[in-house]
Amino acid sequence: MLSRIAVFFLGVMGVLASGTSAWALQAGGVEVGDLETGSVVRQPFKELEVDVQLYAIELGTLKAWYPPTTVIDFKVRPGRPLLVKVTNTTATERGFQMIDTVNAASPFVLKAEVRLKPGETKYIGIPTSDLFNQTQGNTLEYHDQLNPKQPGGKLVMIK
Repeated sequence: MLSRIAVFFLGVMGVLASGTSAWALQAGGVEVGDLETGSVVRQPFKELEVDVQLYAIELGTLKAWYPPTTVIDFKVRPGRPLLVKVTNTTATERGFQMIDTVNAASPFVLKAEVRLKPGETKYIGIPTSDLFNQTQGNTLEYHDQLNPKQPGGKLVMIK
């Protein structure tokens, strides 16, 4: 009986050991919050440098996120989590969605989504390991999911 339990235990451990790469894709996940109370992988947002600042803008009837392209060179940047600051400067509610469109069908796709009231700012924290393990290419696309036909933008990562 004891040997059967030992064999079962070793079998379970073998299955768990072989599945570690799937767990690595869930290192911390995307966290959304405000500067004072938000955190990602146990690091408060207020202690992190803001890497990307994006603004919801309106130009006439055009609703867009500015800037349309942001580049981050991870070869010279420390391995701390990525912190994105999104601000709605318009008079209407806006959405922000950032996703790896190349990998969108994967159950482990990196996806950040938030709704912003007029004048509201939110912070999005993403562990660096999730950026590298959950994205196929070097680009994350962002857009307003509430206004999907309006132009979005791209975050280009130099890995």
